[in-house]
Amino acid sequence: MSLISDAFDAWRECRAEYDETLYVQYMAAEEATNGAMLNARGRAKGIDPFTLFMGNETRARAYASEELVEHWSTHPRVTFSMFEKQWQRNREAELIGEAA
Repeated sequence: MSLISDAFDAWRECRAEYDETLYVQYMAAEEATNGAMLNARGRAKGIDPFTLFMGNETRARAYASEELVEHWSTHPRVTFSMFEKQWQRNREAELIGEAA
């Protein structure tokens, strides 16, 4: 395999693991908030609550309900960028362990 192919395979693996994590985060928040994840502004704009778990923190907080913001205080949002950095550190540690 080529280096580029290996890199794409690793990225796809990371992305798949993140998608699972994102789904778990969303379901936990939905249960904790009894489904009340959007504030009035978010509902008026037709925001999909799932999108609040990805990307920009400012946008997420702008449309999140008080219940969701409270949930995030004890269960912080994990963006792909954050997840990817941790995933890469774990992968590197595994590779170092295998090489030892």
